[in-house]
Amino acid sequence: MHICSKITLLLISLCYLSACEKPKDSHLDTKSDLALLSEPTVNQRLAVESSKPILFVTQVPVDHDNNTRLSAFANHRTSVQDVPRGGDLMLLYPDGSLRNLTAEAGYGMSGLQLDRAIAVREPSVHPAGKKAIFSMLVGSPPRSKALQTKASSGFRWQLYEISGLEKNQKAVIQKVKNQDARFNNVSPIYADDEEIIFTSDRPRTGDIHLYPQLDEYEATPSISGLWKLNPSSGKLRLLSHTPSGAFTPIIDHAGRVIFTRWDHLQQDQLADRDRDASRNGVALPFKSFNYADETAQAKQLESREEIFPESRVGSESPYGTVHAFRSNFFSIWQIDQDGGNEETINHAGLHELSFGYLTPSFMHDKNLSKRTREELHRNRLALRREGGIFHLREDPLEPGVLIGINARESASFTTDSIIKVNARPDINPEQMQILAVTRFDKSDNLKDGRYRNPLPLSDGKLIASHTSNQLPPEPETSLRDLRLKYLEIDTTSRHYTAATPLTKGIHKSLSWWDGEQLRHYQGDLWELDPVELKPRRKVPTQLPKLEAPEKSILDAEKIDETELRRWLERNQLALIITRNQTSRDRADLQQPYNLQVPGGIKTLSAINPDGKLYSIQHFQILQAEQVRAYADRAGRRHLAQTIRDFHPLNLSTNSENSTRSQPKSSVIIAKDGSTAALVPAERALTWQTTDQQGQAIVRERNWITFKAGEIRVCASCHGVNHRDQANFPAPINQPEALRELIRRWKLAR
Repeated sequence: MHICSKITLLLISLCYLSACEKPKDSHLDTKSDLALLSEPTVNQRLAVESSKPILFVTQVPVDHDNNTRLSAFANHRTSVQDVPRGGDLMLLYPDGSLRNLTAEAGYGMSGLQLDRAIAVREPSVHPAGKKAIFSMLVGSPPRSKALQTKASSGFRWQLYEISGLEKNQKAVIQKVKNQDARFNNVSPIYADDEEIIFTSDRPRTGDIHLYPQLDEYEATPSISGLWKLNPSSGKLRLLSHTPSGAFTPIIDHAGRVIFTRWDHLQQDQLADRDRDASRNGVALPFKSFNYADETAQAKQLESREEIFPESRVGSESPYGTVHAFRSNFFSIWQIDQDGGNEETINHAGLHELSFGYLTPSFMHDKNLSKRTREELHRNRLALRREGGIFHLREDPLEPGVLIGINARESASFTTDSIIKVNARPDINPEQMQILAVTRFDKSDNLKDGRYRNPLPLSDGKLIASHTSNQLPPEPETSLRDLRLKYLEIDTTSRHYTAATPLTKGIHKSLSWWDGEQLRHYQGDLWELDPVELKPRRKVPTQLPKLEAPEKSILDAEKIDETELRRWLERNQLALIITRNQTSRDRADLQQPYNLQVPGGIKTLSAINPDGKLYSIQHFQILQAEQVRAYADRAGRRHLAQTIRDFHPLNLSTNSENSTRSQPKSSVIIAKDGSTAALVPAERALTWQTTDQQGQAIVRERNWITFKAGEIRVCASCHGVNHRDQANFPAPINQPEALRELIRRWKLAR
């Protein structure tokens, strides 16, 4: 079950209610789809505004891309090997004049970098256009490895606000109040309600014994998610809990928070190596183990068991061999500014954005496919699978069009070619299209050089950080240069290429202590993270409203929707509803798609109705818990675990629906295919459907966070884009599972 956006569900419901044509096997089902295909090409950027000042940062070049400042992940670390000090926050005016804002405000130092040294990253402009927020690291360690280690433990990226950005003003920088100074806070943006949204490595609970949160790849310290801070009151909320990290959020013209998220929900590869070592009778290289729970006093277990998802190396089940499952993709996500409605951008998935080969779940089910159905989507340019899309910006001349870098995950400093994707809120994933803005080459040899931090400007120009490196640098080597440049269209290729630099080069001579070694740099600094200094329109907040099927149930049961939401909020719960778990999007042939509820609804594929039929009885919900640890490092990794305090109202009192082998933290799938469950808010969740014995059938391998008080509805499991596997629109039935849950809730109040 991918959680569907309200907009997507509304469009599908309207299509169904108006009897929109006989089902077809084309991805263009209605005339309205044709209007979604009129996407501008790269040479249609026409100025609508005059040129604006540009904020950007400088950075002392980093000599490797191993979890450092410009890396895809773990780029928040603070050692001098990861982020040499000496950069600044700069402001470039349209007339070419340049201000060093941090120096002007009394921050930073020249020559030897010590206690007043700084590094700066990711400025973002206030909606009024008069001030900006950014992240800054203050201090560089002194000589000696022992002193350096002690000093480095106290260095943290923190949020700062700058004003005085007009030419006749003096820059003033103030540290943002009431942020948690124990952790690294980066990538800040202003929300429309004047609060601050940012990413942080603060553990979900803030408990130091869980710090640092370790990612799902190589157990490297990671960002824990998107957070929201009210600087006046100090109120802090976790909007999106991400076990492997979230990066560079922006707010688009529709008010959505758009960000890159690392989708890496897979079993622990370090534990796999420990299991192999144990079988071979040799020392465990990572000494992985599980804790009994997330508390500081938790018992250390001998087990390193993982219950979800399936194994990285393959396994067996009553349905035959289960393929090995591995996941590694940096994809585009969206969430409301208050933390509701988190999902992949427009509910798009790998089938649309990174199509091609996908591993089916059961090896011996010949009806499952190793290929995606490319005839069902318009996109013909697949994003990198071992990487993804980074440094997103919305084009001010094409609202809803996102421009970013399609880079691999390592050894590239997230430099590569520039692409754009139409992600307007009203566009169906099947119509989304990725276009190459600069030359695209899967061989990684970019003859025009490599790009980072693209920024489409209001005056019609396009800029980006550009390096002359054609190939990714070799391990333990750096980029030759990385400068902000204007891009121009090549009349032959019709792609953009790097042209004139924005500056004459910002040159510095610096030194710093790296343990006992005094390191030096003399030359041009890298120029990164540009953003226009201009106002943006605030988007009025819209109150959530249930759609007709669910609203009808509440009305029939005489339940006030507002009262229900307030009860959920007080109890730190969300309510998630699926109308029909047997209905799945027609593009997904990698997991079972001929599904039935025992004694209830059945949905068969229109293209393969005689394929293997699977019975699904339970919907099991799992939560991310930091219970995996390693003897050789601090912090803990998340594993998917059954929900310990699964709400008792989720358990059916109807003996007809109950089963003896019901898995922990699961609900019964009703005869109409529906489910409804009360789940924890502000914690990453995932789920699967199982058979009557609790064996997994369909696994949905994304983490989703819900807001307290949220009621989320998905019409189908793996929500329908246009049609499900039976070639029908998304279900609009009144979910009987919700009716039963609401009746239990009424009795318990």
